[in-house]
Amino acid sequence: MQRWPLRQVAFIGLGLIGSSLARLLRERGLVERITAASRSRQTLATAQQLGIIDIGYANPADAVRGADLVILAMPVNATEAVMAAIKPALSQSAVVTDVGSTKGNVVAAAEAVWGHVPATFVPGHPIAGSEQSGVMAGRADLFAAHKVILTPLTHTSADAVALVTALWQAAGAEVMTMRVEQHDAVLARTSHLPHLLAFSLVDTLAQESDNLDIFRYAAGGFRDFTRIAASDPRMWHDIFLANRDAVISALDAFEAGTQRVRDAITSNDSDALLGMFTRARAAREHFTHMLAGTAYAKSMTHTKELRFTVEPGGNFTGRARVPGDKSISHRSIMLGSLATGVTDVTGFLEGEDALATLQAFRDMGVVIEGPTAGRVRVHGVGLHGLKAPPGPIYVGNSGTTMRLLSGLLSAQPFNAVLTGDASLAKRPMERIAKPLRMMGADIQTTGERGTPPVTITGNAALKGIHYDMPIASAQVKSGVLLAGLWAQGTTSVTEPAPTRDHTERMLRGFGYAVKTEGATANVQGGGKLTATQIDVPADISSAAFFLVAASIAPDSDLVLEHVGMNPTRVGVINILRAMGGNIEVLNSREVGGEPVADLHVRSAQLKGIDIPEDQVPLAIDEFPSLFIAAACAEGVTTLTGAEELRVKESDRIQVMADGLLTLGVSAVPTADGIVITGGPIGSGEVISHGDHRIAMSFAMAGLRATGPIVIRDCANVATSFPDFIGLARRCGLRIRASEHDLH
Repeated sequence: MQRWPLRQVAFIGLGLIGSSLARLLRERGLVERITAASRSRQTLATAQQLGIIDIGYANPADAVRGADLVILAMPVNATEAVMAAIKPALSQSAVVTDVGSTKGNVVAAAEAVWGHVPATFVPGHPIAGSEQSGVMAGRADLFAAHKVILTPLTHTSADAVALVTALWQAAGAEVMTMRVEQHDAVLARTSHLPHLLAFSLVDTLAQESDNLDIFRYAAGGFRDFTRIAASDPRMWHDIFLANRDAVISALDAFEAGTQRVRDAITSNDSDALLGMFTRARAAREHFTHMLAGTAYAKSMTHTKELRFTVEPGGNFTGRARVPGDKSISHRSIMLGSLATGVTDVTGFLEGEDALATLQAFRDMGVVIEGPTAGRVRVHGVGLHGLKAPPGPIYVGNSGTTMRLLSGLLSAQPFNAVLTGDASLAKRPMERIAKPLRMMGADIQTTGERGTPPVTITGNAALKGIHYDMPIASAQVKSGVLLAGLWAQGTTSVTEPAPTRDHTERMLRGFGYAVKTEGATANVQGGGKLTATQIDVPADISSAAFFLVAASIAPDSDLVLEHVGMNPTRVGVINILRAMGGNIEVLNSREVGGEPVADLHVRSAQLKGIDIPEDQVPLAIDEFPSLFIAAACAEGVTTLTGAEELRVKESDRIQVMADGLLTLGVSAVPTADGIVITGGPIGSGEVISHGDHRIAMSFAMAGLRATGPIVIRDCANVATSFPDFIGLARRCGLRIRASEHDLH
């Protein structure tokens, strides 16, 4: 743990960065004595007059004698000369760090001076600045809420890194770490290239004969983009030369991109131009979303955990429409992309899982407009129009995306790798890989457990098969049927119990023949998908939390609007009714091939039951919420035949049992189910293990709890229900969210 104040800190250079950090140290009382060196006597005199430093020197060696910490804040092209000058005067224990925008040349300078990079040298780069420069421009809050990237080497002293980290954290910065080469490549693209383009654009326009009108009538976009051209020219001159190779590489990529835009405009290629712009907008929104924790670096500060706190009591009343059906949203993007023509989608679920599917197809060259208020327009490329993605396809937490894409990608003429987050990386993928291999696919999973990443080698000539599924799974069924669109002959799947049939219904909606005979569905390869319109109904899996809430909370009276009533998905309604639930189906209708209705649910005294096994596949995703209903019911509820629950986003049987036991409810897990004895629900802290359905289910338990319930690890709720907190509050749940440091 760093002890403040330090005895002496030396600065080499007192420009914007150096003088700001010196001000911070002085104002916070973090150092007893500040020394500095500068080529400008006036700078040193001004710094002393302002009280920023105690004494200044023309010779850097004089400034660093006796210093505990040396901060190199001069232009990057002077690094080697300064290091050579201070080397004889440094104490053996002195920690040295820098603030340069490039790191490869700084490390090279250290190697040239010492013959190696000293263990006490910690290369660093604060991502903060201003158009103003010089000692007068410094301010102590310059680094607050900004990022600082450190690039320690493998042999860098842990104590030295800790000291530099503590320094920047004291300045209010978020400290991150990355490799030297990675830093220079990333910064060349995200910082150096934009500055270069701004300088170049302003210089180009300034040389035009009518430049007065150009600048007089420049709009806000021009001013925003070219603002950084007011930065210090000498500093940026040095940076571009110091990071020459990475900057040239970034410029080459940019020039290739502008050539593609030029070609599209020249040839009036509307689809190509729209594709570039929609991908760019989506990427920009994605980058904005990630700015709280930059994706390319590892934070050295505590990460945050999202928690829900639910106060006891309340009831559910009014009318509500939960988000669009996730399963249908996924498939609307997939089949719309593979269709010929433009597919318009309304009611699209803008949750992270469905957005992962949308981004995957953008990565494969599909033009997709939106989503905007649930509206998406997909410019289909046909069954043979997908392009190789630029890198691995990241699907986040979405098992549906990974399993369905595994089938679809198995027939493409390019290679692909599917990856996901830490939770998805634990889920089994062999259940889809096995039948795809039987069709001739070259598909590999990872490790003995057959988990992601999933690697698919293209150019496979698939053959139709008949597959008897050992376990009922709509994802596996859909993945095999999708692969069958390209396979030679007929592909058929027989399931041991009914599962959701959204894929079969939607294929028919796109004009592709699907035959269903009892428990078997089959497709003939070589057909065609034709664009259509899709109105996504409200997701019954999301509605399930509200159905349970209104059933268990006294004096509740709630109407859920436009809920999908696919017969393969209504198990939650059937089970709640069997338990005594008061649920009325109103205004039944069919929209885009899918049945929908409004659901009117009122409070009811539930009773424990033996859940019929034929209902298990029809409610597989809704069981976490049904376990809460069982905890509030009179008597015992027994579930069997649900081993699938153990391989969802979490082991939902064990995690729900653990949480219920924490709240004082008797819950005994079994290999394929659980036995729950209803009774009072207490208060306590439960852990969702990153499973969105676990988190939302325990939130509803608060309606009948005797005290507050705290639910940990709730960030993944956004994968399926982006506004869960807001809608639950409006209906009557006393819930709030908060972030907490993880220690």
